[in-house]
Amino acid sequence: CFMSTFLTTCLDLVLNMASPGVRVLLLLVLVSSAHGDASGINRTRGNRTLTPEEEEDSQQHHNNTKAFPVLSFNFEHVRKPFEISLWILLALLMKLGFHLIPRVSHIVPESCLLIVVGLLVGGVIKALDSDASDTNSSVPVLNTKLFFLYLLPPIILDAGYFLPIRHFTENLGTILMFAVVGTLWNAFFIGGMMYGVCQIEAAQLGDVDLLSCLLFGSIISAVDPVAVLAVFEEIHINELLYILVFGESLLNDAVTVVLYHLFEEFSHAGTVTITDAFLGVICFFVVSLGGVMIGLIYGIVGAFTSRFTLHSRVIEPLFVFLYSYMAYLSAEVFHLSGIMSLIACGVAMRPYVEANISHKSYTTIKYFMKMWSSVSETLIFIFLGVSTVAGPHVWNWTFVIFTVILCLVSRVLGVVGLTFIINKFRIVKLTKKDQFIVAYGGLRGAIAFSLGFLLTDTHMKTMFLTAIITVIFFTVFVQGMTIRPLVELLAVKKKKETKRSINEEIHTQFLDHLLTGIEDVCGHYGHHHWKDKLNRFNKTYVKKCLISGERSTEPQLISFYNKMELRQAMMLVESGSLAVLPSLTSMQNIQPRDTVKQRVIPSISKRREEEIRKMLRSNLQKTRQRLRSYSRHDLMMDPFEEDLNNIIHKMTPKSHILRKMLLPATHKMTTKTLNESKIQKITTKCTTITEKHTKHTSI
Repeated sequence: CFMSTFLTTCLDLVLNMASPGVRVLLLLVLVSSAHGDASGINRTRGNRTLTPEEEEDSQQHHNNTKAFPVLSFNFEHVRKPFEISLWILLALLMKLGFHLIPRVSHIVPESCLLIVVGLLVGGVIKALDSDASDTNSSVPVLNTKLFFLYLLPPIILDAGYFLPIRHFTENLGTILMFAVVGTLWNAFFIGGMMYGVCQIEAAQLGDVDLLSCLLFGSIISAVDPVAVLAVFEEIHINELLYILVFGESLLNDAVTVVLYHLFEEFSHAGTVTITDAFLGVICFFVVSLGGVMIGLIYGIVGAFTSRFTLHSRVIEPLFVFLYSYMAYLSAEVFHLSGIMSLIACGVAMRPYVEANISHKSYTTIKYFMKMWSSVSETLIFIFLGVSTVAGPHVWNWTFVIFTVILCLVSRVLGVVGLTFIINKFRIVKLTKKDQFIVAYGGLRGAIAFSLGFLLTDTHMKTMFLTAIITVIFFTVFVQGMTIRPLVELLAVKKKKETKRSINEEIHTQFLDHLLTGIEDVCGHYGHHHWKDKLNRFNKTYVKKCLISGERSTEPQLISFYNKMELRQAMMLVESGSLAVLPSLTSMQNIQPRDTVKQRVIPSISKRREEEIRKMLRSNLQKTRQRLRSYSRHDLMMDPFEEDLNNIIHKMTPKSHILRKMLLPATHKMTTKTLNESKIQKITTKCTTITEKHTKHTSI
């Protein structure tokens, strides 16, 4: 009775102190527990007492029931996500350990170390597998679906979104020559020469036909963007060489895809006609331009969507990632170039999205994209090593050795021959050192391995994959490890680490306008002319539709200044001090604050400040207006100069002295803008002078 009274009192206190919602919840719990107790009593007793047999049966049933499982083990339920998390954790730990050892990172590229880690992990997994017949199913392999749908898109999106547009557009012709003509040369040269090697009786490769060799040449000819990024970013090569090799690796995807599907269809059909070859050429333009169009559409839609995210800042980064990934998948649906679609989407989306989203969203996009691409790149190289151990392999010494040699020879011949043609049209010529780095930087990677994995013939597929893995290992290990000392030995110009300043931006824009004006005067529609046309169209129509608020009419110089201010603010926040401003801190250390006189800043009203801002935005940088075309046979005369010339020509022939005096003055005055009142005053003075002169001559 005492315990029941005590519990009742405590329950009353809790109900009085609790909120109405908590009271309802407690009452529901009490009612349910009371109902459970009542049902239990009814089950055991009911309306009568239990017999001894019923009591014995109930006791036996109670003993047979299992106890409540306190701890259980079910790994199969979480196996897939657990293994994925382990692989990502392994990749991050390897990347962290690589950068903690400076000596290793200075000698061995990161990609080489990751492949070695993959080899070790694959060997351990294969050794622990007890069933030798089930080895291939237990060891994870870098298959085509995993690579093309999940690992490659983050790397290409990061490269396309942060692509240096100015360097890329200025060298677009050279990049297209290397990407299209160079890839075609490598594919046909390697395929044709390998067919000749297969005809040697000692090689025992008589069953490999010409179309199969050309298919193998199309797979192995493409430069891999993942391998190029991994090596070239570590050696800090200059912007020109970086954009040439990296741009080639991005744009040769369309050529590789078309050649691969073309030769695969021809190998199954067995015959090739002129119509098939013509359709193959059309297919190249459809694959490349179709991928670009899909990327542009998704990029414009993504930029337009970012206009309306003012009150939902949290979801802004998701739009960028989802629209980009949808562009890649939409291109893959129609067998178009997903890489070119992703690049076009990132390039078209970035300037407008950055003008609409908040600074926090921009930081999230930047760091998440870098993190995602870095993890994908690390996993690709680890899976390459694991897949190498998984096998199976068909090793043919003749086929493998000649594949490596022909890849090197075709790359050197293609770069030297194309550079000889390109230098005839380039202002900045590619030197011998540049040609060597471009030829030596043609690395192969996981794209070639994944395309080889798509082959159907088992024997030929394993032999091709073995040769492809050998070429990948040779380019990554040998060329990747030796390119840094070769760059230092040849004293190749490296990338500048300094950021662009306002002064450099002003002079760059000034030179662009100057070169555009020179092209207009000469009547030559060159690169700067079309660039200015595109900028005019972008400012007049596109920016107003895709950028919200006053940022759509903001001059380029002011937007660049805003970006610099944001960058400096980010550096200050990340450093946590004024360490990024050594000049400011040194001045503060030299002179105490008491001796420095504070400059009094005049206060300006908000209305006046807004007027000044509008005036600066409208007049700071104006694009050139459309002027009449220049012709030395038909010069448009200034109206003031025309009036003075009429007055002077009306003078008598004896007034040639006065004409000589007035003509230089008129030419000087035409350079200034005068209103009508000044012109009237000058004309009246000239008429009075001429009248006095005529009277003097008559006398």
